[in-house]
Amino acid sequence: MIVIAGFYRFPVDQLDVVKPAMARMIELSRAEPGCGHYAFAHDVVEPGLIRVSESWKDEAAFKAHATSEHMAEWRAASAAHGIYDRTITGYEVSAERPL
Repeated sequence: MIVIAGFYRFPVDQLDVVKPAMARMIELSRAEPGCGHYAFAHDVVEPGLIRVSESWKDEAAFKAHATSEHMAEWRAASAAHGIYDRTITGYEVSAERPL
């Protein structure tokens, strides 16, 4: 399993404008084969900070996602709406357990 965690930063005045592109990205990503979880969340303390979390069945599913048409659309939309920071990290997970 591949787990992705990180964040994006947008100018606060762009959040409402970029929200439809975020919703489209989430909807299409969740429909992809191998997607276990896909979410963006506004940070409750830092305006403009969007938390990212994802899980993918395997590297092949993640690579297909990374090269998808809607990923290219999201990158273009996020650039057009002033994304100014992006830190995303992938983790290979060998086992999972409920906490």
